[in-house]
Amino acid sequence: MPALPSDLRKALLNLPQKEKDQLLSRLVSQDSVLCEQLTYRLLEGPEALEDRREYLRRQIDDPVRGFHQSPNDLLLIVRQLQARIAYHAKITDDAFGEVDLTVRLLNRVFEHQPQVVARLHGPTQPLLQHLARRTHEMLRQTGKLHPDYHLELSADINQLLARLWNSGAAPLARELGVPRVFDAS
Repeated sequence: MPALPSDLRKALLNLPQKEKDQLLSRLVSQDSVLCEQLTYRLLEGPEALEDRREYLRRQIDDPVRGFHQSPNDLLLIVRQLQARIAYHAKITDDAFGEVDLTVRLLNRVFEHQPQVVARLHGPTQPLLQHLARRTHEMLRQTGKLHPDYHLELSADINQLLARLWNSGAAPLARELGVPRVFDAS
């Protein structure tokens, strides 16, 4: 985003307060992400964070279960849910929630779709590649969190890693350098 020229900035700051308020309202209403971020920060507050996480948990748990016509159908659902998790993190700055929800999503895929992730072959390759890459990325994000969170996440992450290495995605995980065990210390 280009910076405002200093003379325009000074002119804006010298506007009457009522005009500044109108400009601000118009500008904010044009950016839906900014509107939602401000709604969360100014109206809902941090108390709503757990409610938002719980809403996403329910969304993750439902569509991953059940029958899917093809591995690509499941991949599409996983990508959509991952996009919702990323949007949640963008709105709330919830880095822990993003990792926690991603681990939950990946674990649910391995838990509820064992026949789809059991073997690496043509139809399952895109899904298994996505699962291995998302696991690798999630571990990178986890490394950026405060070490106290590592202890809280370690059991679920280790469960995910065990499932990943016991699935058809094991060769892909090896290729990416995904560890077999998450060290919380």
